Amino acid sequence: MKQVIFHQTGFPSEVLQLEEAPMPQPKPHEVRIKVTARNINPSDIMFVRGMYGITPKLPSSAGFEAAGVVDASDESNSIPVGTRVIFTAIGTWKEYVCIPAALVIPTPQGMTDEVACQAFVNPLTAFGMIETSGLKEGDWLLITAGASAFGKLAIQMAHQKGIKVACTVRRDDQKELLQSIGADLVINTEKEKLQKVIAEQTGEGVSVVFDAVGGVLGAKAIASLRTGGKMMVFGLLSLENIPLNSGLLIFKNLKVEGFWLTTYMESLSPEERKTVFKTVFTYLLSNKVKVDVQDSFPLVQFKEALEAYEKGGRNGKVLLVSK
Repeated sequence: MKQVIFHQTGFPSEVLQLEEAPMPQPKPHEVRIKVTARNINPSDIMFVRGMYGITPKLPSSAGFEAAGVVDASDESNSIPVGTRVIFTAIGTWKEYVCIPAALVIPTPQGMTDEVACQAFVNPLTAFGMIETSGLKEGDWLLITAGASAFGKLAIQMAHQKGIKVACTVRRDDQKELLQSIGADLVINTEKEKLQKVIAEQTGEGVSVVFDAVGGVLGAKAIASLRTGGKMMVFGLLSLENIPLNSGLLIFKNLKVEGFWLTTYMESLSPEERKTVFKTVFTYLLSNKVKVDVQDSFPLVQFKEALEAYEKGGRNGKVLLVSK
């Protein structure tokens, strides 16, 4: 089988390579999955660079999230051959992957592989952050990098709950798109002063910030919080830490906390996890929440896929697919 792997950490374009490998054989409690679609997430890039919360055991494949079809079942046949599935694993940029049957989620009927392969990380992160944020109907939420895949999902889910959403972009042509899916206020930080616009439009500031950027924009987002507000940090797209204003935190009684999907899912009981999956998948199947695809490439064209991923102005995910 073919797999995309790296023998040392670094920029994906420099360290990832296509190799042939033996067909993996599942253990008794595992299923083997023919992977049909994978999406490229920022966490995939950070992992290859050695900058993610999970340290790669080299050599390693890239990718955490995918969809496929079971081609070898576990010993109890709990997931029959031919079942379409959604799964996460360390290293999904392969033609075949073996993982424990207990970790596989059957793909809901009517959900395409293009949607299924991105139905886990971003939708569950957006749902989990909204659920744990304490936001109520009528509260203001600020999302940095609003045009990202996560941003668009969080906008739509928050809008469903009557939460007012402000978000940041860097291009004017993204404003109309985000407003059409539920954003109440879209701020181009290349042209507008974030704190000034937030103060004028919300009065006291926003109740919660979801920050994926960090750096100077993260600091400006914190300054846009109302007294008693909270920032939830879940990404670092700028690769720069947030410069914190201690006085602002003290006198406005602000909180800054991290959010990682892995930790959130581990905190849930099995029944709670089932409810979360059902709710998120229902959103996606009903089109109340939509995900976008910018382009698809065969696995062997991963270099071209990475180039497309890095291009500015994307409004959808870049996928690696297998026939």
